[in-house]
Amino acid sequence: MTNAFYDPGAQRTAKVNQLFSRIARRYDLINDLQSFGLHRLWKRRVVRLAVARAGSRALDLCCGTGDIAFALAREGARTVGLDFTEPMLQVAERRRQANPTARPASNDSPNPAFLLGDAQQIPLPDSQFDVVTVGYGLRNLRSWQRGLGEMARVAKPGGRLLVLDFGKPDNPVWRTLYFTYLRFFVPVLGKVFCGSSEAYAYILESLQHYPAQNGVAEEMRRLGLRRVEVHNLLGGIMSINYGEKP
Repeated sequence: MTNAFYDPGAQRTAKVNQLFSRIARRYDLINDLQSFGLHRLWKRRVVRLAVARAGSRALDLCCGTGDIAFALAREGARTVGLDFTEPMLQVAERRRQANPTARPASNDSPNPAFLLGDAQQIPLPDSQFDVVTVGYGLRNLRSWQRGLGEMARVAKPGGRLLVLDFGKPDNPVWRTLYFTYLRFFVPVLGKVFCGSSEAYAYILESLQHYPAQNGVAEEMRRLGLRRVEVHNLLGGIMSINYGEKP
């Protein structure tokens, strides 16, 4: 039976928006619980690979509550976080307001700044960013290929593209254990903390329809990106795809 929040067709965007609107308030807590806090290390790895220097410009797509966007801003990059789920951006904005280092000076724009928008149709011009990241978001788009193409479009020549997401381990035994964890344990967290097991059962459903790290790497090459790399984490249960725009 298909998950209530997964739709492969025209309703995909609306269903995903509904899901993340529902879990926004507890999103950070459940991320810590389901990954045993490791998601923070993986996001730091993304930021290290991004090499976001002072004076550079960065865009974090599907930014959610802002973890990667805040980390890029701390490295000195002028950062925009974009998401299409308003309740997630509201949490991100509250975090920014509570963080003195992220508040703007009197005449400066906030860093990071948060923008409501669709990662499949980014409302920004071509060739604007030195770094474009997406964490746990490409898999949720109606067309992940279009999302990756948009990342390439808004990156400057030489810009770095990074995708962090759930992976598919090559080892069949490890993959079976991992999928079992996603099928049985993670939905329990969703039920206990969000009142919905299906909100987190969605992870496995969406992953089964997503080509994961190897498919993303292949699409990066098709787009003409250079230095395409796959960084597998914990045997491939998580992964970071890296590529550079020519």
